[in-house]
Parts: sequence; structure tokens; C-alpha cells
Amino acid sequence: MLFRFNIISQDIIDEVVELRRRIHSNPEMGNQEYATAALVEEYLNGLGIPTSRVLDTAVIGIIDFAKPGKTVALRADMDALPVCELTGVDYASQNEGVMHACGHDVHTASLLGAAKLLVSQKENLCGRCVLIFQPDEEGDGGARRLIAKGVMKGVDAVFGAHVAPDIEAGKVGVRYGKFYAAADMFDVTIKGVSAHGASPEKGADALATAAKAVVDLKAIPTTQEDKCVISTGMLHSGTARNIIADKAEFSGIIRSLGAENRAYLRKLVRKTITDACETYGTSAEISFRESYMGIVNSKNETAVAEAAALMEFDKSALVIIDEPLMTTEDFGYFIDESVGSFYHIGAGCTKPLHSPEFLPSDEALVTAMRMHAAVVCEYLSR
Repeated sequence: MLFRFNIISQDIIDEVVELRRRIHSNPEMGNQEYATAALVEEYLNGLGIPTSRVLDTAVIGIIDFAKPGKTVALRADMDALPVCELTGVDYASQNEGVMHACGHDVHTASLLGAAKLLVSQKENLCGRCVLIFQPDEEGDGGARRLIAKGVMKGVDAVFGAHVAPDIEAGKVGVRYGKFYAAADMFDVTIKGVSAHGASPEKGADALATAAKAVVDLKAIPTTQEDKCVISTGMLHSGTARNIIADKAEFSGIIRSLGAENRAYLRKLVRKTITDACETYGTSAEISFRESYMGIVNSKNETAVAEAAALMEFDKSALVIIDEPLMTTEDFGYFIDESVGSFYHIGAGCTKPLHSPEFLPSDEALVTAMRMHAAVVCEYLSR
């Protein structure tokens, strides 16, 4: 059976647009999404979809279709950012200093719209759809904590999306394999020996060591497939212009693609720093702290997303994304727990993500809800 959602009543579109405006005007920071969660619950319950609360502000909805079958999950993140909005729209943020500058209002409302479309096909599908409304993607990673609570138990595949300003409105972007970067923060303390600036040979220069290490880290080669970005954002050292510094501290972040490359780069960063220490006779204390694991899309599930986009829209609306991104996203934890795919929705706004002027179009909202519903139908029909 073929499923198409290209003919949606204006009433449904207006309803979902109004939901988006309500969410956008009342943005909430991570783990504080109480009003958003209440709105989600109210809307899903009104569709006859049972819900449960997890982690105080996460909402999980379950759609059971006509007959048993596979279980597919759809995820939307709900949290906002500490940004002062400058869009000028009449539904702009009413919470001073907080804004949906990353499009999570669109993510949440589009998943609610998809839920309504899927309920309309309840008798025509087999299986189950788990709707995951996630808190705290922008902060400490709500995905990992939701998984620890068991929300992915029994899920055969998971899908999600992000609005993208580099894709035109009405279009969908899919990417096979490595998509979003993993991130590792590093903090380094170089220990040397202080000496007079006129007699540097009597000391061990911590500042020079740090400077060499930072430059050498910047020079680490990269390829498209194993692309990496190593950024050092802070370096502190020294007490006077004529004293060889006995201590230097610097901090940065490694962005890498895939688990193997991530492990390799951590080793390479450590070696690069210790090699600099050998040059200047200093020593280093190096600590790493893991952030998000990145996103590596599963092949079969990405093929499902591609097929759904072609079925729901047309060939001209499909964008195959050629290069991975160096940004991070905690959706990768869901895929790591099962299999799945993350796709992009054309934002219809060229302002960058996290900008105070970023405002995806209503067309992006409608495209996202249609794509989500089509993906579920395509997956459960296979």
C-alpha cells in the first residue's frame, strides 16, 4: 500500500502552525520544558495517544497500529537557547533572553503534526510508533539519559530530523554514513621551570611548549571521510614579559567522525602535546571529557528515508548531502542503541543556526511533519 500525505487539509496545517507559534513564543531551556511538555501531552492525548513522562520534562507517546509488527521511533528535541530574539515576528519569545534559535520549536510541532497524520493511518499499518519528545539536547544530552530510562527498549529503528538553513524550503536532505561529529573537550596543563628571560637555557619554557602544541594540533591533516577539527579556544600563561613561564594552560575541543577516528585522534592529540614537551623539557597533564558521540546513519534506514522522501515529495525535493558536518547532536546515542537515520529539512531561512534572527518557515514545518509520517509508513510497510 502506498502512503502519501501531499494533500493535507488547511485546517491541519493551521493547527500545527499555531502549535509551533505557541512553542516558539514560550521557549524553555533544557530540563525546564514544563510548559512545552504539557502542551505535547495535551495534544497527543487529544489524538487518543497515551503518553508518559520521563526525566520530568520528556514526553513519550505510543501509537499502536492495527496489527503487530515492527517498532519505529521518531524523536524531536524541545529545548531552547540562551539567545535574545531579534526576528521581529508577532510570536517572538516572551521569555527574555531565551529563544528557539535552533529550530526545536519546528521539530516539536512537526512531530505533533506527524502524529496526527499517522493516527489517520492507524488501521492501515502494522506495528508501533514511539514518539520521543526529548529535553536538553543543547545542554548535557537528554538522549543518553532517556536511553538509560529504557525508552529505546524494543525499538527496531529510530528516525529524527533537523532544520537546515543551507537547504531550500520544501526539500529534504539525506546523508549515508558519517553525518555529525563526535566531540571531546580537552584541558592541558604544561609544567616547566621558571627562569630569567635573559637565561632561557636555565628554565623549561611552558609557554613555548603550549604555543608549539597549539600550532601542531592545528596542523593535523584531515580528509573528507575522516574529517576532523581541533580547536584551541583558551591559552593562559606567564606572569611577566621577562620571566620564562613555568606553567601554561590551554583548552580546546576535538570534533571527529566515527568511533575509530575519534579514538585515534585522542591518541594523536596526546602524542602531539607530549612531543612538544620533549622539545622544551617540560611535562603535561592532559585530560579529556567526552561530549556527544556524533551521528553515523545506518545504511538501510537511510535508504528508507530516501525512499520516503521520493514517495512523499518528488525527485527535485531530495538532496543527497555529500559532506559530513562538524557540528554535534545527541541523536547519535539513539542510533547507537538500535539503528536509524537523521535527515535534514530545508529551513527556508538563510540565517545560521543559533542566530537571534534564525526563523524557519512554515513550509519547513509542513515538510518535516510529512517526512516523519512518510518515513514511518515506509519503514513499517517493508
